[in-house]
Amino acid sequence: MGWLEALILGLIQGFTEYLPVSSSGHLAIGAALFGLEGEENLTFAIAVHAATVLSTVVILWQEIAWIAKGTFKLRWNDETRYAVNLVVSMIPVGVVGICFKDEVAAVFGGGLLVVGWMLLATALLLTFSCYAKPRPKENISVRDAFIIGLAQACAVLPGLSRSGTTIAAGLLLGNKKESIAQFSFLMVLVPIAGEALLDLLKGGFGPAQSGIPTLSLIVGFMAAFVSGCIACRWMINLVKKGKLIYFALYCALAGILTIGLTLLQQ
Repeated sequence: MGWLEALILGLIQGFTEYLPVSSSGHLAIGAALFGLEGEENLTFAIAVHAATVLSTVVILWQEIAWIAKGTFKLRWNDETRYAVNLVVSMIPVGVVGICFKDEVAAVFGGGLLVVGWMLLATALLLTFSCYAKPRPKENISVRDAFIIGLAQACAVLPGLSRSGTTIAAGLLLGNKKESIAQFSFLMVLVPIAGEALLDLLKGGFGPAQSGIPTLSLIVGFMAAFVSGCIACRWMINLVKKGKLIYFALYCALAGILTIGLTLLQQ
């Protein structure tokens, strides 16, 4: 992988991690176009996912500090309630990641045809969330946090947008636009960081083993970090303004093109 390929894929990961268009799907499409596979692709994915976690921390550091400060007071308050909701939302994806990760990868991990269909599913979810009129709620409940967590667990499927699925689930449950995007981005910090750490502990991801030059990893990491910072802030503002229908149209188009091109190559 050259530095230019790393730059392009890093930008794709950074922007699509927060925009509801599926980072895993776009990264799979990009990797296929550049001919990346196996350890090379996995090593790069770990690097850019770590970069997007860091970008979330940078953009939402005030919210993270607020939660941490209130939680360490060791009494029940708004901050503790928010922290509990975050933990509850992580349970489904934790169970799927620990117990069924290999099975999901074996069934759905191969080929771009699944990516195309899941992009269409993302488009449908975003469309429903735009036009549904649920009863509005003041705060995200523990029940809602768990349901949003279930949506995140479903988004392990390549092409099904994690941010799109969780934000759509939150909106369909009646949660406020200004709070659900922030919650969606915070709830994924620990799962992504934990998955990257587990993969790193397995070893074999250094430049010598993976075949990716150090410069390419650095370029990809920085591209994902900078674009992630931009996309995170942009997406929070877009959700507040209710502009998700445009992403639904994009996902529908991308899904149709991916399915069509994949079938033509078979």
